[in-house]
Amino acid sequence: MKTLNVVAAIIKKDNQVLATKRGYGEFINMWEFPGGKIEPDETKEEALIREIKEELDCTIKPAKFALDLEYQYPTFYLKMSCFEAVITEGTPKLLEHNDARWLAKDELNDVNWIPADLTIIDYLKETMED
Repeated sequence: MKTLNVVAAIIKKDNQVLATKRGYGEFINMWEFPGGKIEPDETKEEALIREIKEELDCTIKPAKFALDLEYQYPTFYLKMSCFEAVITEGTPKLLEHNDARWLAKDELNDVNWIPADLTIIDYLKETMED
């Protein structure tokens, strides 16, 4: 079975996190933390910066490592490294997603998350301020 090594950005602003609604593929219209595949010879941080530039046309700075998670989907195995990040340049534009929302801690359950990203929600419920 194929293993995907990916990164995800937990982009924070004013005690909220950015959630994006997937605009394509198997999980279309489900919510996720933006990011994507790590290319050969790329660090996780470099991959994250590149993916956010490609998906949201803005520049981020990974502020701190948050967590690693693994999830078994029916057709592939996911290994994801998640980083808290801040936008340093630009405003998110929806280039690959069909919606985006800034969510406070008490709004994290308001959207239909991709299954693997529920582990990030658990992390945020423990670490975000009310």
